[in-house]
Amino acid sequence: MDKSLICFDDASKRTDPYGELKIFAGSSSSQLGRAICRHLGAELARSETKVFSEGNVFVRVLENVRGRDVFVIQGTDYPVNDNFMELLFWVDAFKRASATQVTAVIPFFSYAKGDKKDEPRVSIRARVCADCLEAAGADRVLTMDLHSPQIQGFFKIPVDHLYAMPVLVDYFREKDIPDLVVASPDVGFGKQAYKFAEMIQAPVVFGNKVRRGHDEHAEMLDIVGDVRGKNVLIVDDFTISGGTLIEMAVACKERGCKDVYACVSHGVFSKGSAAKIARSPIKELVFTDTIEHRFEELAPCCKVVSVASLFADAIMSIHRRESVSRLFNY
Repeated sequence: MDKSLICFDDASKRTDPYGELKIFAGSSSSQLGRAICRHLGAELARSETKVFSEGNVFVRVLENVRGRDVFVIQGTDYPVNDNFMELLFWVDAFKRASATQVTAVIPFFSYAKGDKKDEPRVSIRARVCADCLEAAGADRVLTMDLHSPQIQGFFKIPVDHLYAMPVLVDYFREKDIPDLVVASPDVGFGKQAYKFAEMIQAPVVFGNKVRRGHDEHAEMLDIVGDVRGKNVLIVDDFTISGGTLIEMAVACKERGCKDVYACVSHGVFSKGSAAKIARSPIKELVFTDTIEHRFEELAPCCKVVSVASLFADAIMSIHRRESVSRLFNY
């Protein structure tokens, strides 16, 4: 990243034709917000969030944002509904304070799983969330690894969709694991798995899984491809309980693989997942810092890599009205 383009001293504020940039972080993404600001050489703007005794959320902007280009970083991980409502309140507060443009930076968009009406009389939850963000006044959205990329079409405002793959690929390139095979737990993640495998020059195998209900357990029926005598790297966009990754790891071990690694963009990790992952055949599970794990201790095999530099680069590109698509070139 060219640091000469990312300068926040008084002279840059006077000469920047796009005005002053302000970056705020909600309560769910304060660590990532600070990391992004470090990459930008900026200070995280001041704000406060309060939760009253009956559960109401109160937000307050503690700096002048009139005429500013505002980015608010707020993921929608656990507690999902509270964090999403807080994001809506932030957007509304900035618009009422006369910010020129408000970009909702959502590192993890939880309701992306609700992208279709595949059963009778159910809500398309991702579309409802998109409508709410637009109604609150968001001018654009910046997010990472949506469960279904077509969710971008649910919005009438611009959506910049980042991928964690470059960061994860760099990590495993440096490890230089011999006889490596990339494994996708299902064909739904197949396209991304092929890209991942191409980047690290490895073959691909696929799992054939079935999910029989709305619980988080997936049954692995078969593996398409040979893993015998190979080291396996399971790739996916997110994991909640670790169930799919564990099922795939067990299936690979039963078919004679050596070590099993795994990586996901978003490590959600529900209650009890750490113990299950620790007991599993997974040697190392790598994920990004899109989610802050304040409520569940991570398993010893877990490793976090940062995507703050990707978000920082995207934020500056949006602010300067430059192309973000260059970040997609792996």
